Amino acid sequence: MTLTTPTLRTARLRLRPFTDADADSLFALHSSSYVMRYWDSPPWNEQARAERFIAMCQKMADEGTGARVAIDRASDGAFVGWCGLTGWNPEYRSASLGYVLDDAMWGHGFATEAAHAVLQWAFDALDLNRVQAETDTRNVASARVLEKIGFVREGTLREDCVVNGEVSDSWVFGLIRREWRPSAVPIPAHEVRR
Repeated sequence: MTLTTPTLRTARLRLRPFTDADADSLFALHSSSYVMRYWDSPPWNEQARAERFIAMCQKMADEGTGARVAIDRASDGAFVGWCGLTGWNPEYRSASLGYVLDDAMWGHGFATEAAHAVLQWAFDALDLNRVQAETDTRNVASARVLEKIGFVREGTLREDCVVNGEVSDSWVFGLIRREWRPSAVPIPAHEVRR
């Protein structure tokens, strides 16, 4: 079953399917050791990884297992990062949420805004009952994003990942349909243009 990757708009963002033209921005994002320091795999060191990622996004959509969208800032079209759902299981009505944003875009509420939009689409279009997300326990900012959009921390996976020889724990978060609050995500006051 094919899953159409959506194009979504928020107050400040445009979320859209990846294209081949995104390869350079995607590689710059995933090759940053600073951005990827809490990720469960090391930074990319070859451009071909970006091309494979984009191909995998299309394959996920074709197979109906998930949808990943590129995030652009609406005001100027700048690439912000990506957000998506993987592991969609129609029988269990579940999926996993993930996102990566360029560090220049951190602290502006973009991750919260993008994740909220993807979740709204997913609860409506995919009839999800549960969405799960995981984050490295050291990544407090990502945990805050999840909590702002309604996720509840459900537990800790001890020594879950080993990246570049470093062992780390992960927090597991869950969001259940009955706890989902589809109301608009507040934009930080310093981001409101007058």
